[in-house]
Amino acid sequence: MAPTQRLNRRGRRRPRWGWYVFLALLVVPVAEIALIIAVGRVIGGWQTIALLLVESALGAYLVKREGSRSWRSLRVALNTGQMPGRELADATLVLIGGTLLLTPGFLTDIVGFFFILPFTRPITRRWLQRVVERRLVDRSGIVRGEVI
Repeated sequence: MAPTQRLNRRGRRRPRWGWYVFLALLVVPVAEIALIIAVGRVIGGWQTIALLLVESALGAYLVKREGSRSWRSLRVALNTGQMPGRELADATLVLIGGTLLLTPGFLTDIVGFFFILPFTRPITRRWLQRVVERRLVDRSGIVRGEVI
């Protein structure tokens, strides 16, 4: 075990993601407010509010459309007996993207649209797959490589 890892009472390593969430809950709202103020200074206050409302309406439409598509493809995969890995990942990304679009602000909307749009979702899905695989491999003790 690395010397920087901290253990809980049971001797297990504590996850670091808790600190990332805590930091994000502090930094993201401040960054969102700063960006809204900066955009408001450039294009005006009412135009900024209108832009946020248009983004929200577009986001709601896209979440409904892409969520329906994801749900439909998930049902088809399950009914045909296929493993629905891609469909589950898409549904998860649409759910996360929709949640990000619910929060007012430009930064979360950009990330939310990236998760929802059909032409950017495959990029995010591959990233999510690599993250999950890395975590599973790290926890299982599997060493990747060739068998000779």
